[in-house]
Formats: sequence, structure tokens, C-alpha cells
Amino acid sequence: MNRAREELELETGEFELAVQLGEVRAVPDGPGRRRVLRDEVDRLRAAEGFPQALRDRLRVVGSGDGAELIGVSRDRFVKLAKGGFIRPVRWYVNRYRAVVWMYLADEIGQYARDHPEALHGRLPVTLRGALDDGVDHRARGWRARRAGQLVRDAADAWEEAAVWAALLGTDGAAEVVPDLYERAYLRRLRSGLPPGRPGEFASRELIDAAVTADHPDEIALARLSLAEALDRARQARPAPRPATRSAPAAEREPRPAAPAVEPEPGPEPGPEQKPEHEPQKRARSEPVPETCSEREPEPRPRRGWRLQRPGDSAGTRRRKKLFRRT
Repeated sequence: MNRAREELELETGEFELAVQLGEVRAVPDGPGRRRVLRDEVDRLRAAEGFPQALRDRLRVVGSGDGAELIGVSRDRFVKLAKGGFIRPVRWYVNRYRAVVWMYLADEIGQYARDHPEALHGRLPVTLRGALDDGVDHRARGWRARRAGQLVRDAADAWEEAAVWAALLGTDGAAEVVPDLYERAYLRRLRSGLPPGRPGEFASRELIDAAVTADHPDEIALARLSLAEALDRARQARPAPRPATRSAPAAEREPRPAAPAVEPEPGPEPGPEQKPEHEPQKRARSEPVPETCSEREPEPRPRRGWRLQRPGDSAGTRRRKKLFRRT
């Protein structure tokens, strides 16, 4: 992928967008990996106007530049985008925690050429009424585009089902996929729709709100697509499950119990002889021998210490020592 990007003279963001849009066709190259064939690179390099023509098709603009591109006000352009007439291709979160939607300049120009009546005059009554009710199809349009790209590049039915499960979210997918192991496998294949480049200011709440379906029609379509893809996936192969460890046949058969070993009989004790292992117990009523004294012994002084006589204070000892020296 890196070598293809260098030979196509594209930046990292441009190359990622080119692969998503299908401008640069990539093929699977193992689990979670893709690569670009040499024939595809040669085809693009041999096209007329390379590389500028390819870059023009990948140019993304915001609402302000998009409005200027087709000669309308920014407010009108935003209304057309909220109504779903122009779908965003990318988004990010700015430092004010606001979602900024980006659009393909090539698609904006194509819409203006196909619908010149939408650029001037009053907007349709249905669109004005929907905008007054707070309708905004920008996030939904981006999700539809992104899910379609991932389904197109899915290697099998399980990966396709994982895309629809990611679009529904954890709770929505659990209603369609009751099996715990199947849900875990779908999450392992794709935990969520890739947001692209949301930016350093994007929080988890903003990302989840942007990548999870929230419109009733969108949810219904995703549920239907997930169920259909899941049926095809189950017919192809079941979801992996933890292997049950079975014991060998020899271990499962009951083993014969070992014969009990009886101790050898020893000599029986006589009438006056007690068993050796039986300790002699002292009767509670037996008196204490006279050799045992109940009085506690007096404490003995420690070795090397001199007992202090009564009245022999520290000052007295110093004076005696001084007299002996003189």
C-alpha cells in the first residue's frame, strides 16, 4: 500500500480516500490487509492528466468552499446537505467540539450540473418543512456511504454481517443476533464503522453518535441487511466457538479401586501392660509434687551489671571516683 501511494504521488489522506471511494482498487491480502496490484498502478499512471486529474477527483471541501464552488450561499448549501442532496465523504471534530463535514468537490459540481433548479429560487416546501423539524441527513448520508464501501470490500458473508452489526451498535446487533458467540465473532471482525480522521478533539461520545444508526428507516434497513447476510454466513460456515476439552477414553472409564491394605496384627497388651501408643494421662485430682514451688523466683541481675546500693546516686559515685584519683 505504501509503495502504491508513493508511485501514485498521493498524500496519506488522499490515498486512504481513494481506496475508500474505489478510485484506487485494492484487493484482500490476508486478514485485515489489502494491497494494490501492479496493473492498477500502471492503469492510473497511464491515465490522461495524471496525477492532477486523480487529485482533483479526491479534493474535499467544506461547506463554505462548496457553496462558493457552485455559486450559492453557505446557508443554502448547508440546507441542501442537511436534506440529503449532497452527502459528506469525511468529517472531523474541531476545537469547539463541533462536527465539521467535508464533501467531494467533484460530486458538488456534478450535483449542480444535474440539478440547476436547486441552486436558485425557493427551496421545495417539503424540504423547508423537514428543516424546520430539525432533520439533518448529513451523518446518515456519511454512514450509508461508509457502510456501502465496507460491504463492497468484505471478503465473505461474515465480514459483510459485521459491517451491519457495527452500524447498529452493540445493543441493536444483540436484538438481531441472539447467539453470544456469533456476536463476539462479529465484534472481532469489526467493532465499529471506521470514523476515518475524526481529529484529536473527538470524544468517544461524538464518535459513537456519528457512526451508529439513529434514524428508524436506517435502523430497519441495517437490521434486514444483517439478518440476510447472517443467513448466508451460517450456511457457509458456523461462527468459531471455544473448543471443549474431552478426556481420553481411558480416563473416562472408571478405574478399579485399589485393595485396602490391612495392618499386620501386633502382640496384644497384657492385663498390666498398656499400649505403647497410649500416653499416660495424669488424673486431675493428683496432687502437685512438693518440688514444684508456687512462688515465682526473684529476678536475677544481668551479668556485668553492678547493683546500686541504697543512697548510692550518680553524684555520689562521681565524687568517690574523684577522691580515688587524688
